[in-house]
Amino acid sequence: MIKRLIGKLYVQVLIGVTIGIVLGIYSPNFGADLKPLGDAFIKLIKMVFAPIIFATVVLGIAKMENMKELGRVGARALIYFEILSTFALVLGLVVVNLVQPGQGMNVDPATLDTKSIAAYTAGAASGSGGFTDFLLHIIPASVTDAFAKNEILQILLFSTLFGIALSHMGPRARPVVDVLEAFSHGMFHIVGMIMRVAPLAACGAMAFTVGKYGLGSIVSLGKLMGTMYLTCFLFVTIVLGSIARLSGFSLWKFLKYLKDELFTVLGTSSSESVVPQLMNKLENVGVSKPVVGLVIPSGLTFNPDGQCIYYTMAAVFIAQATNTPLTLTDQLIVLGVLLLTSKGSAGVTGSGFITLAATLASLGNIPVAGMVLLLGVDRFMSEARSITNTIGNAVGTMAIAKWVGALDKERMDQVLDGRADAPEALRPVKAEKPEVQVKFT
Repeated sequence: MIKRLIGKLYVQVLIGVTIGIVLGIYSPNFGADLKPLGDAFIKLIKMVFAPIIFATVVLGIAKMENMKELGRVGARALIYFEILSTFALVLGLVVVNLVQPGQGMNVDPATLDTKSIAAYTAGAASGSGGFTDFLLHIIPASVTDAFAKNEILQILLFSTLFGIALSHMGPRARPVVDVLEAFSHGMFHIVGMIMRVAPLAACGAMAFTVGKYGLGSIVSLGKLMGTMYLTCFLFVTIVLGSIARLSGFSLWKFLKYLKDELFTVLGTSSSESVVPQLMNKLENVGVSKPVVGLVIPSGLTFNPDGQCIYYTMAAVFIAQATNTPLTLTDQLIVLGVLLLTSKGSAGVTGSGFITLAATLASLGNIPVAGMVLLLGVDRFMSEARSITNTIGNAVGTMAIAKWVGALDKERMDQVLDGRADAPEALRPVKAEKPEVQVKFT
């Protein structure tokens, strides 16, 4: 029984997280030196991230019989993303005003070390331009440049155009489609191999976090962290739970189905680390390939629910801690600016901190230097952001699929009730048994 339990990936990841925390506490220097383990895992996932998105999107669109369907899915996805991310921003704003975690800190911004902020965001603030720059950035300088830099939206744009072109070609495009299908299956098998080292990556990432910043930093800003985690929990259970019920499935069963991915996100603090296997699992649960291929990659940028909660809470927290008065109008301006800047967020650790810095700099009334207060615990709050982003993106994909009639209800019930096999690409292949082909609908 114990051997069978330990053999499960999510249990191994949880063990890795626990060992990492212990190493960080009792051997902080050694723990901090284990950071490359987590970094290597993220790089391995990013290695296959671009080709998987490319193949999935192109195949989904190329096989789509009606091009109007593509526009219908994209339009409804953007409407859903905007509503949910706005709701997350408002929820964070309301909760931080009710709890007031920064009240009484009385920090003088002039005494803060702004060099720490510069060091934390070094080399990562290139995406903090205006809205026009953001739109122009979606168009790649070249296709190879987009793939080389793993630019999500640029790859998505090219993949969509290529898929439409193949769809218009009809039977002549069949050889290309067949090659891409085989290529896609090969990529998912690589993901299955990479996931075997997820426990080691989780151990290294957590050992670095605790060893670098220590448990004391968590205690000092525990109220903010607690408020953040509580808000994310309420958002997932109440908001996303309601969406799940309206879409015809149980949120609890769905989260249980995604437990391996969620524990991986917990260990790595990156929602990007599970994108390939998340896409595979959503196809397996009954969501059509075109919807998965469009919604998941675009959701990383346009639907960062956890990031949105963090943005408004962190901005108002800094104002409270530095005794910066904010009127209702000021807070509504913060909300309005974040409605735009939050859409440029990536799914990697630290991106929320960078976007927040760019937002505060554009506002002017909240001291950017106050962000140094968040340095000690930002890495710990990153877990809450990443997990909420991942759950929000997955539930959103199911909801949009239900909305456009691209969700196989019978298949979904079978998978979530445990009456269907796991995705073939993510389970071990035994040589003595024939390979099982899973049909996606």
